[in-house]
Amino acid sequence: MLLIPAIDLKDGHCVRLKQGDMEQSTIFSEDPAAMARNWVDKGARRLHLVDLNGAFAGKPKNEAAIKRILAEVGNEIDVQLGGGIRDLDTIERYLDAGLRYVIIGTAAVKNPGFLQDACTAFGGHIIVGLDAKDGKVATDGWSKLTGHEVVDLAKKFQDYGVESIIYTDIGRDGMLSGINMEATVKLAQALTIPVIASGGLSNMADIEALCAVEDEGVQGVICGRSIYSGDLDFEAAQARADELNG
Repeated sequence: MLLIPAIDLKDGHCVRLKQGDMEQSTIFSEDPAAMARNWVDKGARRLHLVDLNGAFAGKPKNEAAIKRILAEVGNEIDVQLGGGIRDLDTIERYLDAGLRYVIIGTAAVKNPGFLQDACTAFGGHIIVGLDAKDGKVATDGWSKLTGHEVVDLAKKFQDYGVESIIYTDIGRDGMLSGINMEATVKLAQALTIPVIASGGLSNMADIEALCAVEDEGVQGVICGRSIYSGDLDFEAAQARADELNG
């Protein structure tokens, strides 16, 4: 079970939002590269970066901070990035800078042809982020709810060749209210590619519950507010996951 610390970037700082609201942000660090180093030193095997300004602008906005993170830890662990990635040139630029995985969210839903092209050009490097509420997919920084069912879209994207799906329950994100296990497992069971859980991770009980369903296809979990607030000790949680699942 991969525990993946999130570094959400807004105006060059490391922040956390509540339910995707840019107005409800808490700054946790002025130096995202140092924060990345902190998580790697604590045993992280992958990092999850989000360009929040980029997600809302539809183009990269925190590229300088991202490149500093990649320079700091990119040759030690895998780094994945989402937010504002809407064209193949941006993907190529980031991969050349040392990024391992690019996460495509809104653009995958609105422009499936782009996702298909990305999977063809950069096979093995494309992850899709599906954000959902009550089983329906949301786009545009969670501001728009679509009529698409999560499982249906995920199956289509699996056929395109995406590496994995990050599934976020947006009603829970940043709220420390626990992972939506039922929906996450249902999605994982419907797919042959791995699912990464996201949204609401709060404590060690969540980690143990996720480990219990790893065999269903749940590969990892994004760790956000809980590891910054101290509700979850990241190092202890990864050690516990390793103990449970070898």
